[in-house]
Order: sequence, then structure tokens, then C-alpha cells
Amino acid sequence: MVSRRTTLGLLAAAPSVLLPRKSAAQDSLPPIAKGPYDGTAEGLRKYKIPEWFRDAKFGMWAHWGPQSAAEYGDWYARNIYIQGSDQNKYHVATYGHPSKFGHKDICRLWKGDQFDPDHLMLLYKNAGAKYFMSMGVHHDNFDLWNSKHQPRWNAVATGPKKDVVGLWRKAAQKYGLKFAVSEHLSNSYNWLAVSHGADKTGELAGVPYDGQDPAYADLYHPFPKDQPIPTQAMSRVAPESWKLLYFQRIQDLIDNYQPDLLYTDGGIPFGDYGYRLVSHYYNVVKNGVYTSKTKKDCDEGTCALDIERGIANEILPEPWQTDTCIGNWHYKKGIRYKTPKTVIDMLCDIVSRNGNLMLNFPLPNSGMLDADELKVLDGITRWMAVNSEGIYGTRPWKVAGNATVAVAGAMGFNERNRKDLTAGDVRFTKKGSVLYAFVMGWPEKEASIPTLALGGKLGVGRIHNVELLGHKGKLTYTQDDGALTVQMPAEKPSDYAIALKIVGV
Repeated sequence: MVSRRTTLGLLAAAPSVLLPRKSAAQDSLPPIAKGPYDGTAEGLRKYKIPEWFRDAKFGMWAHWGPQSAAEYGDWYARNIYIQGSDQNKYHVATYGHPSKFGHKDICRLWKGDQFDPDHLMLLYKNAGAKYFMSMGVHHDNFDLWNSKHQPRWNAVATGPKKDVVGLWRKAAQKYGLKFAVSEHLSNSYNWLAVSHGADKTGELAGVPYDGQDPAYADLYHPFPKDQPIPTQAMSRVAPESWKLLYFQRIQDLIDNYQPDLLYTDGGIPFGDYGYRLVSHYYNVVKNGVYTSKTKKDCDEGTCALDIERGIANEILPEPWQTDTCIGNWHYKKGIRYKTPKTVIDMLCDIVSRNGNLMLNFPLPNSGMLDADELKVLDGITRWMAVNSEGIYGTRPWKVAGNATVAVAGAMGFNERNRKDLTAGDVRFTKKGSVLYAFVMGWPEKEASIPTLALGGKLGVGRIHNVELLGHKGKLTYTQDDGALTVQMPAEKPSDYAIALKIVGV
């Protein structure tokens, strides 16, 4: 872990590094590091997304924490307290009733006995990742670093007894990857409120779940007994004391690990608290990227838009990010993973629309990828070794693809509506004077791209040369007012999409 004494921008620094109070309204808000951002929404509008994020295009994520110990999927720490849910039934059958054995006990089962961040980071780098993201804290209120403001329920004190964030950071820096951290904490107050309930039916009806035990209020939150348990898991309706604690914990995370990217699960939380936190982050981490899932947060500077499990329906003017997973967010035994083709289809689609792909490989309790995950990773690695030239450092072209059809529904969570792309689908990227046309399947004899017809609506010029990445020989091609037609070699250079490198458009 990075020493608090040597970390730049710490609150413990001399008073001169802290911003002066701006107004009486802000007087009760916590101080932030001195810098160009003053803690206001208006001040954040001058933020510009750094070039490294525009160039990176592909990141890997380990959505790994104490809920991974059960190896039974995402939101485990909440759903075990919802009587009759699949995870509740599994939990009762495997561990016992949540009045006695609950989230606190699952935290203690998380071991990571095979956790080798160096080994995993090398695999991710070889697969083409340019940045890596560690979970920092999920809705489960358990910090994955030596947390000053959550001293009992963190990964150094409980579970693996390791500074997970710090170990990931060290490995990322060793292999030259930018380092990111995700935080999902702001929703925790309501998300975990179900732990204060009880079964409504059955032999244990009315017996309080362990969340009501005051001995564990630091994990389950000191939820008022006379207050109805909220049903909206992702609500941010919370007392001022929680907003302040949220701010302090994420500020501690920023100060000690200085992540190149800070992901928040939702929009910027808690009004002025959130704006001050983002300002503090940018003042401490130069060329940092803060992501938000709320488009209006990022319309004018401030942050990079993150679209969960979805893809923008058009080329967006500013770089953005998809975050998705090959399976469940938290590890689940026996789940069917995305295929390498599905991942590559998404990557090409996303990059053609000015986006980045952040891909989660969920780790089991052991902390080591399972055999099926390694197969998916190997497929991505093989493809990127041939075709990554058309991914990294590119920018969108005039159009994302030929006859691009928007995915039905809103941008978020629209990936479920996707179909596999074929040789009839093309996605474009551009780097300087070079155009890359990804033909999204093997066309057998020839690839025909009407979008690159001479002239036409896009005013395409005369093409001077066409190469196929991964193929050493010359290609035969013709270009007329109907299409660019390229004759394919006998053997395909890679599985899934192929990349044509085109000069002269």
C-alpha cells in the first residue's frame, strides 16, 4: 500500500494545500486538496478527458470481493436477506439462516488463497488491456484496502488479510498498465437495509436477521428501527452522516492509491459532496478520469460517460466507456460466459463509436481464473496479437460502420439485444491517414464494402492500397461506384473479425 506519509494531496498536508471556504453554504462540507477545481459543478466543466483514455480502448476489471466467496453471483450480500430469492434459498441450504449466518460471515470466508496479481496482470496485458480496474468497495460496505474509516470490514483486517487494491496497483504499474478503481459505495445505505428485516413466513418468521445486531452496525449501517425498510436498492436517500462517511472513505482511497481512473456506480452522488469529491480527485490525480453513468453529468466536461452492459447507438463526440462482464459481475459457478467472438464484436463496435471497453473477468473465492475463463481470455489474446493496430490510438471515422443498425432500447443494458455480427457487417476506425475496416466475419472469397465505393454519399476518394492485418502477401482489390471489393487469401489470419488496412480514403 502507498504510504499515507508520501501520498500527494493528502488531507494531512499543511493547511496551505486546502482550498479556502467558498461560502457559508459550503462551510460544513469537508475540505479538498488545492488545485484548479474548486469543488463546484461549474468548476468541473472545464475538465477535458486526457489523451491516454482516448487511446487505450480496452481495459480489464476484477469485480472481486467478499461476495465472491459464495461463488453464487452478484448482489449476494443483499439477496440472501430476501426470503424466497434464489440466493436466499442457496444460502440457507449451504450456510444456514441469515439471522445467524449472514453477510458478515461470508466476508470471513473470502480467502483469495491463490490470488497472484502479477500472474493475472501479465495475462491481461498479453490480452491487450491498456488499463486495469480493481474493485475498491461494492454496495456491500466492505473496503478492499486498509481503510481508515472502515477499520474492521476491510480486506486487510478481514478475509484475505491483504491490501487487494494496493497489490493490484503494484502489479498494474509493474506491467505498464494504467490503474483504475471502482467504487459502488454511495448506494450501500439502502442496498443493505434488507439485512435489518426478518422472514415473513415459515418457522423463523419474525426472527431478526443479523443486520439488526448492533455489534455489526459498522457493516450493516445503523439503520433506524422505526424507519420502514426501503425497497429501492439503488436509492441514495441517506442521512448526512452517511454522505460524510462516504466522502471520507472514497477520499481516503483516492489519496492513498491515486487511481488513473475512478469509476462510480451511478451518477455523481450526493450533490455538493460528490462535486467536491470529483474536484478533489482531479486536484490530486493529474490526467485522471472520473466516470459517471448519468449522461447529463458528462455533457459539459466533468467526466467520461460509462454505459453499463450497453453500447452507444451512434458516434459520441467525447470518449466514453462500456463496462460489462463475460458472465455475472460476481463469480457464479457453472455460468455460461461470453464467447471471444462476442467480446471482439463488442470491442470493434464500441471503438468505432469513440468508446472504450472495460471487461470484467470475475474471480472465484480462490482469486484465480477458472479454466473456461482462461479459454475466453486466450481467444481475445490471439485476436489482439494480430489486429490491435486497428484498435489502439484510433479515432472514429465518418461513420461507425456500413448500414449500422442501432441496438433496440436505451444505451444502458442493451447488449442483451445484440446478435452476432457477420461478414456482411463492417466497423471502421481511423488513425492518421489510415482507415481500418473490420469485416466482422470471414468472407471466404471476397469482402465487399459498399460504404467504400468511389465517391458516393461519403465522398470516398481513390484507394491507393489495401492490406490485411496478419497476412504478409499482397491483396487484389477493385474500387468502383458500387463498392470496394477485396479478394481474400486462402487462409484467414485470425478468428472472428479481420482488419483491412486501407490508405487513400
